[in-house]
Amino acid sequence: MTKPTMIDLFAGCGGMTVGFAHEGFEPIMAVEWDKSAAATYAANFGESHVYAGDIAEVSDDDIPSADVIIGGPPCQGFSNLGLKRLDDPRNQLWREYMRFITKARPKVFVIENVDRFSKSPEFQMLLAEVNHGLLQEYEISYGVLNAADYGVSQRRRRTIVIGSRIGLIKLPQPTHDKNPQPGTGLLRWRTVRDAIYGLPERPGSTELPEVSTEYFGERMQGPFTGLDIHFRRDPRPLSLARYDAVPPGGGRFNIPEELLPRCWREKPTGTTDVMGRMRWDAPSLTIRTEFFKPEKGAYLHPQWEPTESRRVNRVITHYEASLIQDFPKDYRWVGTKVAIAKQIGNAVPAGLAGAIARHIRPAIEAAAEARLSTVPVVDSDDRLIA
Repeated sequence: MTKPTMIDLFAGCGGMTVGFAHEGFEPIMAVEWDKSAAATYAANFGESHVYAGDIAEVSDDDIPSADVIIGGPPCQGFSNLGLKRLDDPRNQLWREYMRFITKARPKVFVIENVDRFSKSPEFQMLLAEVNHGLLQEYEISYGVLNAADYGVSQRRRRTIVIGSRIGLIKLPQPTHDKNPQPGTGLLRWRTVRDAIYGLPERPGSTELPEVSTEYFGERMQGPFTGLDIHFRRDPRPLSLARYDAVPPGGGRFNIPEELLPRCWREKPTGTTDVMGRMRWDAPSLTIRTEFFKPEKGAYLHPQWEPTESRRVNRVITHYEASLIQDFPKDYRWVGTKVAIAKQIGNAVPAGLAGAIARHIRPAIEAAAEARLSTVPVVDSDDRLIA
């Protein structure tokens, strides 16, 4: 068959599309309301098939047929009341996702969301639509997958739902493991070292280059690529002293009391990974949208040795975060520093998306071959010959 086609909804900067395109899927439509994220997507996959706006404003006539729909409708605005009233405006984004499925009639749809999604009211609504609603044609499988189990240098747990009207498609089996046993065929987890080792320890700039391009009729910063987004921050001496006290795998509890802010001194328990330092030889913890703030998680650079001269006391850069999120080294980014960080942190790691794409493609191809084998062949006089 020709390349299977796909629509990416709530596409962000294109993390899922990276994985699917790498496995031979052709993106024919993407919808993203955030202009900077949509521009990043367009910078990498082309602007012509991108709708940068409200998904509700895409008309039914503009929704193409596709083999697959992928995306992660935001988990916002639902309540038990929303479950009882499907016309509740807070259900709008999920209704739009389902509208696309009913119009495009994909063979398969893939939803990714937060790890607690399967316990949410949104998920119960999805089940109701599968059981006796708009999605009755589809069988679903679902579960929480860890990106590290699929070759990503990051422990990131996400709920994945695969809906199929060409036969049940189970979730893909892991390809990697923390401690793979002989004979399983599993590879060892990829590490932070695999993703970012060898990059300049002290980036040369604190700013993005002065570049701008027009996307969707609006001039925006970028695109930037590679070391363009490998810029540093200039923390205060007190912050540097705090960083210096944190070894790999450590966090705020390693910081001497006299260096702690009052809020931490008065709260000796609680979150353990803030002001944390990564380990070279393990996957990172989840990269979130404010990875450039060490007080938000374990985002300090992993290089730290007892010898003080061999310590890198800074947070990871945007470029390092993008590589840990499994974006290609030459990916192109559009927007401000904060906008690009948000795009990186919100993305689906390409390796996880690629594993799903690789898993579902044989079923899509088999369904296409089965359909073709049942199409009658006629000669020029419309006589059946096969």
